[in-house]
Amino acid sequence: MTWVAFLLVASLATLVYIYLGYPLIVRILGLWRPRPVAVSDGEPMVSILTSAYNEAVSIEATVRNKLELDYPADRLEILVVSDDSEDGTDAIVDAIARLDSRVTLLRQQPRAGKTSALNLAVEHAVGDVLVFADANSMYAPDALRHLVAPFADPGVGYVTGRMVYRASDGSLTGEGCSAYMRYENVLRRWETCLGSVVGVDGGIDAVRRENYVRMKADQQPDFVLPLSVVEQGKRVVHAPGALLYEEALENSADEFQMRIRVSLRAWNALRDKSALFDVRRFGLFSWQLFSHKVLRYLAPVFQILALAANVALAGQGAPWTQLMTLHGLFYAAALLGAVTGGKRLPAIIVFPYYLCLLNAAAGVALIRFLKGENLVVWQPRT
Repeated sequence: MTWVAFLLVASLATLVYIYLGYPLIVRILGLWRPRPVAVSDGEPMVSILTSAYNEAVSIEATVRNKLELDYPADRLEILVVSDDSEDGTDAIVDAIARLDSRVTLLRQQPRAGKTSALNLAVEHAVGDVLVFADANSMYAPDALRHLVAPFADPGVGYVTGRMVYRASDGSLTGEGCSAYMRYENVLRRWETCLGSVVGVDGGIDAVRRENYVRMKADQQPDFVLPLSVVEQGKRVVHAPGALLYEEALENSADEFQMRIRVSLRAWNALRDKSALFDVRRFGLFSWQLFSHKVLRYLAPVFQILALAANVALAGQGAPWTQLMTLHGLFYAAALLGAVTGGKRLPAIIVFPYYLCLLNAAAGVALIRFLKGENLVVWQPRT
């Protein structure tokens, strides 16, 4: 086998491992040596924290959604930090706060980003459990009960719920995003059986107050904080019954930019938390973090290498030519998806399109990370 052929096989094998091999190994290990999570119907004092920047369109519905949750009123408070909003967000929240003492408005000025806003909110929170909710997130009525139930287990320090993306219009990006989240949610359930999950949903997460670690302004809360909890020897687990509903982005450009932002901040978080790759201290979790995050964000590199090697080998034998044909069909489907982005299309087209969108964003983020870039503030999702 030539080095080009080896490169092709190795790149394809790595891609298969990233998306199929790793999840299957996690599932097998979790069934072999499961680590169950003790749950209870206890009602700890909860503080729901939300950072909002120019969210006048959605903030009222979001706050009222939290007030209407199936949870004792005297065990719940809601703190909204306006990150120097200029569109009337403050007035909307203040009007609700005047009518319901459970709601508190804080203002961060000048604008400093979501992470700084959450640090500020924690200083004022009184809850034993801190819940992080996005300014456009809508919880199922019983979501909070499911989210706090695993804290009955003293080994649990962080709990993440289950995000469900709505794509009511059948837009291509929406359908792909929904399928991707279903895949991630299954993987999180399997990782929980093994010990700790690696990735969480920032819109429906909770942490024990004593496990909260103040973060730098440029750190991604829903990436850095769970890793900090693992560093403290606590588990990060998935509560599939804690449902969060969000509208999937219908515009491919918006989805692409959001994925770049998430990937870029994730790379910086991995650098900050590099100690977690010490297998002697963190065992299986080091392997999980490398497989689920590092290799996942490097997937565009392996994708490019596989395609380039296959192009070089095309015409040098039936197997390589046939594989090149499959490569061509895959990218033709992705291109068709990009061209017809607003229409309902079968999964055979949605999958290549959305995977390429994700990996293209990851590739751009990797380049920006290598150039030393990071993000602190950004425009909210539209």
